Parts: sequence; structure tokens; C-alpha cells
Amino acid sequence: MKDKNTIQKEIHLSGIGIHSGKNVDLFLKPSSSGEIIFRRTDLGNVELTLDPNKIETRNSTYITSEECKIQTLEHFLAVLYMFGIDSLIVEINGDEIPIMDGSASPFVQAILKAGTKQIPEKKKDIKILKPFSIREKDAVVSVSPDPEFKITYSIQYDHPTIQKQKVSMSVNLDNFVTEIAPARTFGLLKDIPALRDMGLALGGSLDNAIVLDEKGVISGPLRYPDEFVRHKVLDLIGDLSLLGSPLMGHFKAHKAGHWLHLKAIHFLLDSPEFWSYV
Repeated sequence: MKDKNTIQKEIHLSGIGIHSGKNVDLFLKPSSSGEIIFRRTDLGNVELTLDPNKIETRNSTYITSEECKIQTLEHFLAVLYMFGIDSLIVEINGDEIPIMDGSASPFVQAILKAGTKQIPEKKKDIKILKPFSIREKDAVVSVSPDPEFKITYSIQYDHPTIQKQKVSMSVNLDNFVTEIAPARTFGLLKDIPALRDMGLALGGSLDNAIVLDEKGVISGPLRYPDEFVRHKVLDLIGDLSLLGSPLMGHFKAHKAGHWLHLKAIHFLLDSPEFWSYV
């Protein structure tokens, strides 16, 4: 079995919430608790833990309790998962993880600078034993056995810059850092007024998202020609981290999103015959 990990020294990050539009400070502190604990310092240190039954989705993944919520967890959680960090105190003075530049790279660089260390507690891998699929209209998430952690993701948008994109890879820390973490969130300019009417994307800008008008990208050059689908892989990794263990299996998604990722997670949690601890 593998050892659980924390960070070697405290990390401070700050930025704006892409949906709330509010500035927030994030302090990551080493912990030997063996779990990730979120602490709302603006609400008397109310604590939340990563319980999949308290996760909801609405253009992002967020955790809720009777007292509060914390939204836009996915990029941050993807980084913790890939670095094997599962023992951490996360202090935050607002209700949203800062979006930074729209990608996970700022979190990656902060953890690389701080370093990681093992704690005297073990963790088990989750091994997929047999395949299943979760469908909703033309969106699907399917899972099958594989000796590695593999992701295949495909998207299709009626936009000349995006169109059809697909990526398939066995994900490890090295290729996550170079090929997935830098991929930024994206949105269409025409959708922004409706999102803001719903209280979403209030902090979105050309500096923290790929923004497209009807013809192409208006927020500067892409980091990869297929940056859009790479970002979807980032989102999926963050959502799958809610299972709480390293994963051995092939996770395929087509035209999916946080809502369908979460359905697949709940299917696994409710169907122990499809997986086992290793």
C-alpha cells in the first residue's frame, strides 16, 4: 500500500472566484489527519470534508453543508489527486476556490515549490473490476478495467475553433503537469449574459478563461490546439478524486460534464461489485 502525503510547508494563494467575482485568500497547511479538511475562516472556522454525498454541480463542482459551501473545487482537487496529497488543511475566507489563470498550473507550481512529504498512514488503490456506462441523452461516461489510470475524453461543439476534439492518455504526474494542468477553462462570449443573470461567471475575464466569439478565440493564443478537451480531462480528474483513492481503470467520457462525472462516482459508490480495493 502507498503512504498518504501532505505538503512540507504552508502555501498562500489568492485570486478571484470565477463565479462569485469575489477576491479570496487560500492557505494550505500541512496536516497529519489523513484527510482533506476545508475551513471557512470567514465563518468562524466552519469545517467541511470531501464527502461525495455532499457534492453538487452547477457549472462547477462544489461541496455543501448546512452552514456553507465551497465551489469550483475541480482544478484544485485534480492537483491534489495527482500529487497524492490526501492529508491537508485548506483555509479559505470565501465560498470559492480562486480561478487563478483558469488552469491548474498555479496550484501545481505552488505545490512543487512547497514540496510534499509522507505521513504514517496508508491508502488503498481502487481497481475497476468490470465495465459500466452512465448515459444522459448524447452524453456518456463509461468505465472499464485497466492496469493504469487512463482517461479518454471527446467533445463536440458547434464552433469553428473547437468542433470535435479527443484525447486519450494514461495519466501520470509528469504528463499531468505538462499536458493537462495548463489547459484553461473556456466559454462562449454569447453565453456570458445568461450565466451572469444566474449569478455565474461574475469573475470571468480574458485573463482567467479562454473566451470565444462566433469566429474564434478573443483572449489570446491557445496553449494547445486541443486545449478545450484537455481542460475537460482536468475537470474529470478533479471530480474523480472525490472517490478518495488512487484509481486503476479506464474512464471514458463523451460530451459530458460535472453532472455526469458525479453520476458515475455515485454509481461506483453504490455498486461495490464493480471495483475493489488493492
